[in-house]
Amino acid sequence: MRFLVLSDIHANATALEASLAAAAGRYERIICLGDIVDYGPDPNEVTDRVRELAPVIIRGNHDKAVSGITGLESFNPVAQLAAQWTRAHLRPENLTYIAQLPAGPASVDGVTFVHGAYHDEDEYVFAPAQALGGLMDSPSTVTFFGHTHYQGGFSFRAGQIGVIQLRPEHGPNFAALRLEPGTRYMLNPGSVGQPRDGDPRAAFAIADLDHQVIEFWRAPYDIAAVQRRMRDASLPYPLVERIGAGR
Repeated sequence: MRFLVLSDIHANATALEASLAAAAGRYERIICLGDIVDYGPDPNEVTDRVRELAPVIIRGNHDKAVSGITGLESFNPVAQLAAQWTRAHLRPENLTYIAQLPAGPASVDGVTFVHGAYHDEDEYVFAPAQALGGLMDSPSTVTFFGHTHYQGGFSFRAGQIGVIQLRPEHGPNFAALRLEPGTRYMLNPGSVGQPRDGDPRAAFAIADLDHQVIEFWRAPYDIAAVQRRMRDASLPYPLVERIGAGR
């Protein structure tokens, strides 16, 4: 089975379409790790597209906040403004769809996926110690997580945790990780719509479990066009800036 793994689309339709175009013909099924809306200017377009794609999907913290499942108190002022704008602009049927997204963890065909940490969907996993619980307790050898917007992840073998910092350079489209026998993995495909690892290109992963290879992809897209839509929508300026910097 070959999975296209998407996470943190954040209402960026241009980045989503660039990712789908780059991955065309390379996958059989889609997994989405949540945060399909908020921050970006295209909440309805992205939600419509995700519904059409019918991925195996779980919710993210921004999906919960926008749909009113959780409050906005934990968000900074910029994120609060964006969430309020998104909530006001989503069509009712899309708001209902987002509110009904299930919580993770979830498993399908031997892969487990979560939004944040394995034991807490809202917790960030940046460091090996934060990944340890998921590496030990997940029912699958390979677990995908999102939330941080950083492409890469962690491995666990013989009591040792390794840090995986495997990202394509600006020339190649992808870098490949070969899964090693006896090793467990927590892997982050990166963010489609708002990368924060210094590379502004859309990020995603393709998991080829038949050949035990994970490809970490980057897809260039028209960032300036998205920024124009964000400005036209009067979304907070720091959000406009950051998608160009990948931070």
